[in-house]
Amino acid sequence: MSPAGKLYKPEDLCIIKTYRFEGDSSPDDSSILYLIQANDGLIGYSMDAYGVYSNHDDDKYDEFIRKIPVNEREEQEIFQ
Repeated sequence: MSPAGKLYKPEDLCIIKTYRFEGDSSPDDSSILYLIQANDGLIGYSMDAYGVYSNHDDDKYDEFIRKIPVNEREEQEIFQ
């Protein structure tokens, strides 16, 4: 959901950059950050624990993220 309360479908979105962060000593410290751009130009993010450490009650979040097309961009293109 956007700050304006708009809901998006996966086909309205595109993952433009993915960052993975790993802890120094424990796999439990791993996380992933997706930068996501909507078809109306709004850029936002989704952050989660990485892999098996994701703790959602069901598979809806993972299914939603997997359906979003990926078009990775260089940071210079995103943060102009």
